[in-house]
This record gives sequence, C-alpha cells and structure tokens, in this order.
Amino acid sequence: MGIDIRNRIAKRAAEEIKAGMVVNLGIGIPSLVPNYLPDGMNVIFHAENGITGMGPSPMEGEEDENLCNAGGFPVTVVEGASYCDSAIAFGMIRRGRVDMTILGSLEVSEQGDLANWIVPGKKVTGMGGAMELAQKAKKVIVLMSHTDKHGNAKIVRECSLPLTSSKCVDVIITEMAAFQVTDKGLLLTEIFTPHTIGEIRECTGCNFLISDDLRMID
Repeated sequence: MGIDIRNRIAKRAAEEIKAGMVVNLGIGIPSLVPNYLPDGMNVIFHAENGITGMGPSPMEGEEDENLCNAGGFPVTVVEGASYCDSAIAFGMIRRGRVDMTILGSLEVSEQGDLANWIVPGKKVTGMGGAMELAQKAKKVIVLMSHTDKHGNAKIVRECSLPLTSSKCVDVIITEMAAFQVTDKGLLLTEIFTPHTIGEIRECTGCNFLISDDLRMID
C-alpha cells in the first residue's frame, strides 16, 4: 500500500477514538493514527514497551533515539507521560485498563477471529501477537490491506493461519472499506471511493451484510 492509502486508513481509524480513552497502537499503519486526532483531544496512548502518553510522530530530524514505540519507531510524548517496564505495561493490559487497541493483521474471519502473530514461512513474528491485547482491550480495531500481495482475501470465512485470539475483533478497516463484526456476521458500513460494493465482494473471502446507512469516504 502506498503512503497515501496508509494515512487514509489511519485517518478513518482515528474516528473510533473518543476523548479520555487509553489506546494501544500496533506497529505499521496504527502508529500513524495519533497524527489525525483533533487538536486538544485528551487521549492516552499506551505502548507495550512501557510508554503511557505517546504523542504524534516526530518531525524528520527531531527524533529522539532513546524514545520509541513497541515497534522500535521514533515517537514523541505528551505532557504528563510516564514510563515503566514491559511487565507493568502488560499488567495494565491484563487488568483491562486499555479501552482500545488498534492492530494490523494477516487475516480476520467473519466472526472476528484474529491471526496476526506469525508470518507464514518465515522465522519472524508478525505485526501483532499479543493475546492479552486481543482478549483484554475493551475494543479491537484491525487496520490492514484488503488482500495480500498475491491478491488473496485477508477477510475470510475461517482463518487459515494460527489464531492470536478468537472472536475478538470489533471493527476492520482496509483501503477499500470498513466493517463491523456483529452477531449476524460482517456489516459493511463504509466504502472508500472510488471502490464499489462489487469490487469489495470480489476481494472479500466471505459474505457480508450492507448497512442501511452506508457511508462513502473520499
């Protein structure tokens, strides 16, 4: 995905965040989300490596080599930020102190199963994998490309990859569309222009419902 598409997804994901939330961000597209929050919105961003109170990405040339997120990318902090070790950071997650986590994924099923902890055929981890986040965050948002580099659907009826957690995803946002995971199945709520419902059906590996209030996003 190009940089414009990544930022488009991040901008839409920022709409899910409400003032006062404690939000955990995965690596990749999720790390761009703070750049699209309204000025003055009080949000506490949490990272597994022990930062509570991350701010927007630093301007080029203003990075602090000692200040990074869980993915190793440079970040800023807001006034009142605090630091702890990873054990305490994960303790916050396990105690249910995180209101929302925004993650990348390799696959998501129509039931909200999440597969993001291992890259197939490689000896490296994926863009996520923290079961604690998937199970204990009050809301789980997934940001990802609609298909993989071979054109295969990443939103599927059943995940073929090892699961991080089952039935945990609430919202899926791709470069084509946004879905809510409901008891009745996936609900298409938004479409990014210039994509169409027909294109989305072709690129999605399961059936989905269409919201009566379907929104088009430029």
